[in-house]
Amino acid sequence: MRVVREYERAVIFRLGRLLGAKGPGLIFLIPFIDKPRVVDLRLLSFDIPRQRIITKDNVTVDVDAIVYYRVFNPIDAVVKVQDYITASNFIAQTTLRDVVGQVELDELLTKRDELGRKIQTVVDEITEGWGIKVTQVAIRDVVLPEEMLRAIAKQAEAERERRARVIMAEGELMAAQKMYEAAEFYAKNPNAMRLRELQTWVEIAREKNLIVIAEGGASPLAYALAAARKEERR
Repeated sequence: MRVVREYERAVIFRLGRLLGAKGPGLIFLIPFIDKPRVVDLRLLSFDIPRQRIITKDNVTVDVDAIVYYRVFNPIDAVVKVQDYITASNFIAQTTLRDVVGQVELDELLTKRDELGRKIQTVVDEITEGWGIKVTQVAIRDVVLPEEMLRAIAKQAEAERERRARVIMAEGELMAAQKMYEAAEFYAKNPNAMRLRELQTWVEIAREKNLIVIAEGGASPLAYALAAARKEERR
């Protein structure tokens, strides 16, 4: 007797002949005659070892991934392939190398999910005949050569400098536009220009502890305000 769990199936061979898959529950076996092979039906995973691959633009990278799968036909998984886990792993390794070798580095770095789905589709088509459903392939890590990492860092630094120069140029352009508008305003309003000049003198005098006296003894600010009111009455 043997207990088969809910998520398991026991593929029974009697004197070398396939009897079928049994379970879950208690099954009866004839000692020395019946040989069970228990298969797990849960969602499982295996790692694709790190593969050294040359991309389409001739960059050498180390890539690893993880494959999620489940057995939906335990008889096929046992009868049609000697070791379905090892066989699936080899197929996944080969497919990973093929897919990554067909793309450039930028696509590998930015489209991992899309490449993972492509690998999953190819591997699933092959393993389906073994009673195995591959549900997902995830590219976990992409390791670049040291010189490539330095080149990417330099490129990122150059991009940051370029953006800083653009922002500075935009700021200078905006300041120049404001100065041009101010110049036009003062050209059309001479009293405002005079007021601005006197305010500047007052600020300079305050900083230097000086006394600025306008013509006639009036304060510069009073003189400018009087001129502005006179202009408004016109």
